[in-house]
Amino acid sequence: MDLSQNRLWRTLRSKVGVRFTRFIPVAVASLIASQVALVIFNHMLLRGNAGIAGFAAAVIGAAVSYVLSRWAWERKGKPDLLRETLPFWAVSVCCWIILAWANKLGVYLVHEMSLHKGWKKVIVENGTYFLFNCGTFVARFLIFHYVIFADRRPAGSAGSGPESETLTLAPTGDEPTR
Repeated sequence: MDLSQNRLWRTLRSKVGVRFTRFIPVAVASLIASQVALVIFNHMLLRGNAGIAGFAAAVIGAAVSYVLSRWAWERKGKPDLLRETLPFWAVSVCCWIILAWANKLGVYLVHEMSLHKGWKKVIVENGTYFLFNCGTFVARFLIFHYVIFADRRPAGSAGSGPESETLTLAPTGDEPTR
């Protein structure tokens, strides 16, 4: 089977596919950081305050995401405050609110199910937060790719046009080249 004819392979090699595959480790690192923080906040530091615990865990995940997202979109140098940094944090604040609400929902479900302690309680709380975090992952990727980190070169400049939609991976595993 010729990989160049495979639709999945062409999609993965497209600009969106490359960015998506680079964003996955960013999302996983952010997810792990926020899930671990959620357990710590829910069960040790902020017991009884699910909204604040969910919000704080989401802030920790966003900090990890911010640092790594610049790598995912191959941004180098000083970030553009108005085009990248502020919009990134505006999207993040929206996610924080959603995830704070998701944690409150998870804690509510735990109480409704009469799960007062143990792994079932942690799984329901973190599982609810996880599902909402996955939803915000998709929304964040779309916003980051098509709005915040979108290629802003004019249509007539070098490297724009249909032929630039596919990134070629260097055979040594180096960064993608255009």
